[in-house]
Amino acid sequence: MNQPKENPEAAKPAAVSFYEKHKIIYAKRVRGFFDNWRIALVLFTQVLFYGGLWLTWNDRQAILLHLVERKFYIFGVVFWPQDVIYLTALLIVSAYGLFLVTAIAGRLFCGYACPQTVYTQIFMWIENWVEGDRNARIKLDNGPMDARKLRLKVTKHLLWGIVGLWTGFTLVGYFTPVEELINNVRTGQLGPWETFWIFFYGGFTILMAGFMREQVCKHMCPYARFQSVMFDPDTLIITYDEERGEPRGARKKNAEPSATRLGDCVDCNQCVQVCPTGIDIRKGLQYECIGCAACIDICDQVMDKVGMPRGLIRYSTENAMAQHLGKQEIVAHIIRPRILLYTAILIFITGLASWFLMNRIPLKVDIIRDRSTLAREADDGRIENVFMLQIMNTEEQPHRYKVTVDGLPGAEISGNGEVDVRAASLQSFNTVVSVPPEAGKTGSNPIHFEIVALDNPDIKVREKAAFLLPR
Repeated sequence: MNQPKENPEAAKPAAVSFYEKHKIIYAKRVRGFFDNWRIALVLFTQVLFYGGLWLTWNDRQAILLHLVERKFYIFGVVFWPQDVIYLTALLIVSAYGLFLVTAIAGRLFCGYACPQTVYTQIFMWIENWVEGDRNARIKLDNGPMDARKLRLKVTKHLLWGIVGLWTGFTLVGYFTPVEELINNVRTGQLGPWETFWIFFYGGFTILMAGFMREQVCKHMCPYARFQSVMFDPDTLIITYDEERGEPRGARKKNAEPSATRLGDCVDCNQCVQVCPTGIDIRKGLQYECIGCAACIDICDQVMDKVGMPRGLIRYSTENAMAQHLGKQEIVAHIIRPRILLYTAILIFITGLASWFLMNRIPLKVDIIRDRSTLAREADDGRIENVFMLQIMNTEEQPHRYKVTVDGLPGAEISGNGEVDVRAASLQSFNTVVSVPPEAGKTGSNPIHFEIVALDNPDIKVREKAAFLLPR
């Protein structure tokens, strides 16, 4: 019996690609209610970022994270490395704020305030202004490289470069005094680290917002991956009303639905063309959706043109779509245990951190024993210990402090017990504490230093130390 011959081509394993080929997304510009909010948020965040650099406070930069001096100036408050607890509180508050917003309204932060979204929007505005809207850009990219195309491309990338470098300069200006930075740029004496970070941050701004765009949101941002654990059926998300829209299809304006037997969706694909991540919202919720609501704006405009009610694509919840809930019922479902828990934790941490910040004593003291001389006997027979005091004045005004000591009978400061400390500075000095030889037991004895501002008795710190008495 003859065996069939095997086809060598069929025996070869089929090649499977695990990577999707990147497609350039030409997002169409749309104007509407949500786009106006997006414009307002972009302007607001950038006024804060670019404008905050030039604010002054007490004849200095109002917001300055001075790494060389290891001081953070935030308007009238000066933070030192010892105040890292406030940075921790800020990060916790930011995290819980993001959790709360996500649980209520999905990726609202991504669509309106995320730096990636904001700068992508700015770069797309420049692109639309230079090259035109969606169809014009597609035609330009598909056409040959002529003088006009070269001029438009060079102009666009030049403007992108200016925005990127100015963004990098602004960032560095928050860590190096901006007047010093400007002077260094003007005189050509810009340091290597400042130069590196200006071009590094500016270059990555151009790369992320100008070239990678939606790829950052889809493939690099971890928030897109774990957002689903913060969603529930009562989370507001951008939804397509499939029950109302299907079956989709084109029809004449003001045509009777009974005559066409079609849903309200006219299958114009405008919602896909305006999406900055290139998804089709009609396929349901997808992790690529950043909640920008551009599809809502364009769909409402299409519904107006074909004479149908708005809201085919809208903010809603899974429960609302399944149970046909109204707006009041949707709002009522927002107040649920998860939201109450996030809100309570957020209020508690914010209130606690604010209370500690408002009641913070603008004085920090470190006491270090002089280990080279543990104890010594003075000419009058008293026992002396030498301590180094580091007094940190965290206010932006100078103070004169008085140093006293107690804890052992007859304990006193030898010499002048007062010290002047400049505004927002650290003063280190040695002080000698003496006691009678019979004042305590042999070995270590607890004592307390009290440092008080002479011009404000409320500014005082009490620190513990150990006094050594020899055998």
